[in-house]
Amino acid sequence: MEKYKIAVIGVGGISSTHIDGYLSDPRCELYAFCDINENTLKEKGAKYGITRLFTDYNEMFKACPELDAVSVCTWNNAHVPAGLAAVNAGCHVFCEKPMAMSAKEAEELKAAAEKNNKVLGLGFVRRFGDDAALAREMAENGMLGDIYYAKAEYLRRNGNPGGWFADSRRSGGGPMIDLGVHVIDLVRYIAGCPKPVSVYGATFKKLGDRNELKDKKAYFLGDIAGERESSVCDVEDLATAMIRFDNGLVLSVETSYSLNLENDSGRLEIFGDKGGVTIGPELVYHGEVCNRLADIRFKSPAQFDGSEYSAEIHNFISAIDGKEPLKATAEDGVELMKILDAIYESARTHKEVLV
Repeated sequence: MEKYKIAVIGVGGISSTHIDGYLSDPRCELYAFCDINENTLKEKGAKYGITRLFTDYNEMFKACPELDAVSVCTWNNAHVPAGLAAVNAGCHVFCEKPMAMSAKEAEELKAAAEKNNKVLGLGFVRRFGDDAALAREMAENGMLGDIYYAKAEYLRRNGNPGGWFADSRRSGGGPMIDLGVHVIDLVRYIAGCPKPVSVYGATFKKLGDRNELKDKKAYFLGDIAGERESSVCDVEDLATAMIRFDNGLVLSVETSYSLNLENDSGRLEIFGDKGGVTIGPELVYHGEVCNRLADIRFKSPAQFDGSEYSAEIHNFISAIDGKEPLKATAEDGVELMKILDAIYESARTHKEVLV
């Protein structure tokens, strides 16, 4: 069987999960790496035995026209330029979240992929968790009934990663665009992917990245550690939003890098008129049994365990094969960017924004 030749653009940080996914898929051959940081590029090339190394993805596409697919794991502001270059070079693309810096950019990439008849997958990894699968099955089977309200939080007390994450020119924002995307998309997925209609958002820049603290948590990834102390920090510490969807669902979301709370927290709650679920991290079902209130936990806990990163890559390759539909599509990426655009615009204007 001829294998798909795979390139990875941006080989620091999150790229390792993509690389592991490709290496675990017998349909794939890890073929080329590209990164603007030559030291990181050479280190990753040596680690994985890749000799086709490039600091310019345009040069990579010229030198390797045989490439079949690409993972884009760059700074957020390079997602669309790299993705466009890839689809125009004839490659399928798997793009890390967020899809773009704006909905307009996201739509441009989606249109280019469709024009070139290429698969464009998105890194909404939480969709691949056992918790997501179980909650969605409950929703589809009517165990939740009419889902009308949800709460999601992804809060860090002292967890600004620094580097490009803290630089709005490269990241597009702080915890909302970095962490909020995961929980907003997970709620949308479980609820059947309703479309947003209005948003009220607020952001705060009060605490900064807290580099001066002796017990600074090492949330930053290895490839940005060297620039941590000298990098700017002009993104929000805390972001919150109320999102209304076209099916009547309202989602309240809170995300932070720096916040004066006791412990970091990740929790999602979805409420329907027949039942509800909490994911935090284990999934618990709340409902009625024999005319009594009941909270149901499962003997085999349904939760996110890290294997999902390889699962999303395998789904991407299966979509290229035509054997599976994408679980996270370009359309999902565009809808999420519409929400993020609206949150930041609402925060800027102090007004509700219609999507």
